[in-house]
Amino acid sequence: MGRIKRKGEAGNAKNYITRTQAVKKLQITLPDFRKLCIWKGIFPREPRNRKKASRSSTASTTFYYAKDIQFLLHEPLLQKFREQKTLEKKISKALGRGDASDASRLERNASRPEKTGKPRYTLDHVIRDRYPTFVDALRDLDDCLSMLFLFANLPSTSTVPAKMIARCERLCLEFQHYLIVSQSLRKSFLSIKGIYYQANIQGEDILWLVPYKFNQRVVGDVDFRIMGTFVEFYMTLLGFVNFRLYTSVGLKYPPKFDQNKDNEAAELGAFKLEGNHAGTVPSEPAQLTDSDSAAQPDPKVQAEVNKLIRQMKDTAVEGDQTEAVPETDEATDSIDKFEPAAPGGDVLPQPTYSGGEPGSLFANCTFYLSRETPRQPLEFILRAFGCKRIGWDSVLGEGAYTTNELDPSITHHIVDRPVIRAATEEDEGTEDNQTSQKLAANQRIPGRIYVQPQWVWDSVNDEELKRPDEYAPGAQLPPHLSPFVQNTQGAYDPTLPLKDQEPEGEALEDSDEEVGEEEDEEEEEDSLAVKKPKAIADGMDVDASDEDGEAGDDTFGGFSEDEEAAEEVDEEDEEDEEESEELRNQKELEAELSGKPVQQTKADTRSQKLEAKKKLAQKAKEEAEEIERAKGMLSKKKRKLFEQMQYTNNKKSAEDQKLREKRRKLEKQKARGKA
Repeated sequence: MGRIKRKGEAGNAKNYITRTQAVKKLQITLPDFRKLCIWKGIFPREPRNRKKASRSSTASTTFYYAKDIQFLLHEPLLQKFREQKTLEKKISKALGRGDASDASRLERNASRPEKTGKPRYTLDHVIRDRYPTFVDALRDLDDCLSMLFLFANLPSTSTVPAKMIARCERLCLEFQHYLIVSQSLRKSFLSIKGIYYQANIQGEDILWLVPYKFNQRVVGDVDFRIMGTFVEFYMTLLGFVNFRLYTSVGLKYPPKFDQNKDNEAAELGAFKLEGNHAGTVPSEPAQLTDSDSAAQPDPKVQAEVNKLIRQMKDTAVEGDQTEAVPETDEATDSIDKFEPAAPGGDVLPQPTYSGGEPGSLFANCTFYLSRETPRQPLEFILRAFGCKRIGWDSVLGEGAYTTNELDPSITHHIVDRPVIRAATEEDEGTEDNQTSQKLAANQRIPGRIYVQPQWVWDSVNDEELKRPDEYAPGAQLPPHLSPFVQNTQGAYDPTLPLKDQEPEGEALEDSDEEVGEEEDEEEEEDSLAVKKPKAIADGMDVDASDEDGEAGDDTFGGFSEDEEAAEEVDEEDEEDEEESEELRNQKELEAELSGKPVQQTKADTRSQKLEAKKKLAQKAKEEAEEIERAKGMLSKKKRKLFEQMQYTNNKKSAEDQKLREKRRKLEKQKARGKA
């Protein structure tokens, strides 16, 4: 006889545990349980059968794996939480006895661990447990950086202390310094949410979001206690990562921090990096100089080696005289291009002629930032791509290469204002609006390139310096496209012209619309031309018109005006068709005599378009019938999967069609504006 199974000893009832049961088992409070789960990476699970998992009549909402809770029983942080709970009980008992001095002493010792030498807890062992290797920590760095950059820009409140904000800001600036030194930054994108950055660290792509430097308004809808728990964990994680990154490039960690410069808004300039000579690894091979002559080989040994090399060359030449000369590939300056093997293959990024590294893109430039430009992101991106000389207005803070706007060494001036214009006498009485730059005549410095901030981002994403005339102050900027979107075959690509990517059916409809618009314009011109002689005729011979009216009254009025108009229209259409046929025949005869091709008329183009539309409709009908026949051969499961694929493809094509229509309208509006 087999073993009798009892209820609640196997299956969902044993594998899952409710949150209330887990809190009782760990003997901690619910906030501490939340902290512990966030730090250890344990999250709720959904059982297959909630009734069997709950083992009670009341419906439980949150379940955890029983093995995860068993794993938490051995966590050292549990003892720290219990000690904190014990301390709170001691304080409450002291207050109950009326011993306020003892209660304040206990509270001071708990709130100032740096004096007692016993911190409440550390998360170092949690970081080592969750990330066994450094690559694992890098893969989980996206959310960490986004959260810390967010808290670095928040104002201090009761829920977000100032110490936490300062710690987040310092860790973020240290991480930015590593990106500048290692030149690991690759791409950036300006969006509505903020600025996206992407860096490549030890082969791992890391993408994070930095909010704009606006005054943040803290609302009560957000639970900052939960977010503060994440921030506490992420601060420890980024501290570990920064230490490993700095030591890998031969720098001391933490770098020297100047509090006075930080108070003057120096930010990146408040840190001073120092090399660790014991572990410094040169990034480039050292070049030989005249002082390295002591390391040269012995002249006698070098002469013997040269003699042997000459003998080997002579024997090789004698052996090659009897053999045929092999064909060698001629060196060309062309670069290989990656072409898809199949028509529907992915489009690979093509190599370019840019010989320099992307990290030295702005190495030969000297920038000056106007006071209205975002200094912090511009400084970070320019330094990360090789620029060493960046100046700005003294209002923006310390750490600038120069604060003199008239410095002759400046090559690029970044401006985010309307067109620079000279001040006139009329503007003297008006108030100074700081959105426009009022300069005297010929005050614009010659030899300097004036661009808008978008020029920096587009140059970084394309890995080449863009044309500055397209980004001049007051110019209409080109579209700022996301560098993280990969173009797929058949999808809408805003960089390509519209004619190269629209289907044949859309092209025919677009041409019909253009022809209709042209005809409407011609009709309007004709109507305007007809109205003028009518107005002249109406002002002449009033008596003659009256006589005609009297004579018209005696005529037969049996037919209605609508019937007469319809008959006239039919007669005009027949006459037009006869005339068009006669003209066509006449043009064909003239072309045969002269030996020139026949010029097509509007009627011919319309007939050709109608035939093309019919062919497209017939082709689409045949393809649909063929797909239906093929679907009949599939199983039910595969048919549903194929229909789902068709649905998603049709949805994407509809979105692409909307984008093409929008772009077509914009191009037409631009063409009309130029005309």
